[in-house]
Amino acid sequence: MKKQSENKNLRKGSRSTLKGWLGIWLCAWSLTTLADKPFPTSDITLVVPFGPGGATDVLFREIAAEAQNYLGMPIEVVNIAGSAATRGSQVVKDAAADGYTLLGSHQTIDLAYLAGASAYSHHAFAPVALITRTVNIPATYAGHPIQRASDISELVANQTQPLLFGVIPQSTDHFFWLHFFHQTGIATEAVEFVHYPDTGAQVAALLAHEIDFAMLNLPSAGSLFAANALTPLGVAGETRLTGLPEVATLKEQGIEMVNTTDRGVFVPLTTAPERLAILANAFEQALAQPALAHTIEHVHGSLIDYRPLSSYADYLNQQYALLQSLSESVAFKR
Repeated sequence: MKKQSENKNLRKGSRSTLKGWLGIWLCAWSLTTLADKPFPTSDITLVVPFGPGGATDVLFREIAAEAQNYLGMPIEVVNIAGSAATRGSQVVKDAAADGYTLLGSHQTIDLAYLAGASAYSHHAFAPVALITRTVNIPATYAGHPIQRASDISELVANQTQPLLFGVIPQSTDHFFWLHFFHQTGIATEAVEFVHYPDTGAQVAALLAHEIDFAMLNLPSAGSLFAANALTPLGVAGETRLTGLPEVATLKEQGIEMVNTTDRGVFVPLTTAPERLAILANAFEQALAQPALAHTIEHVHGSLIDYRPLSSYADYLNQQYALLQSLSESVAFKR
């Protein structure tokens, strides 16, 4: 009886071992087969989880238009906004892991998770490459009594009605203002957040004097700054921007704060490494083109900071730790 039991266990162990080896072989076979196939052979979709006209949309459309030249296939940019940018990211997370569906996004993936608005962080995706870091700019409408970011705290303290700040909930601009309030001693209870689905809606609200302030940048508002329709109150960079040389940094105004929006490309988690490398290379070559590089840096107030694959993964993990720490100190779950 004991021998029969031992033989039965031996057969079960053999079947388990066989299943394990078969699984490994099938995985290796599928990767080899995938690697043997040319890529890409059809159009690629790049999902931007925000509405048209914002900095993320503007930058990715221009960069994708150049990157597609090195892939030999068109990159179609599709806007899927809503739910703290999770509608678009969810589409990509659940897409086939074949390299044909990309996500162009930034810290909002982790911010939405840290704020409890999303069930996943950047760890749910495979990073392709960090592309740019855009310096953020607190702004108001022309004729507003505030002309410098350093004067906002005094106005908040002296107002009988709370000042209105436009935000996309749980996104980078929401986090920007909480960080700004933390650095300038403004209580969040003393202001009022007005929620918008995207940056374009905030720009329209500013132009209509419906809100007092919004966090913008050169891609989304550069032409309006140049036309004096909107007023930049400071730049959240280490140095002044070439496109706004007369606007002081927040540090110059006594506010110890640097804040950039770091945009990169992601794909579904189990996408083959060979395809990740092809995609990363295409974006690297695009960013190396002088005309595009000049537009990104001088027109859009952004820094090219190309970091591919594992380098980007390391950067994301480091930034996640910083965001997590800072989000706790500024009560981002509010």
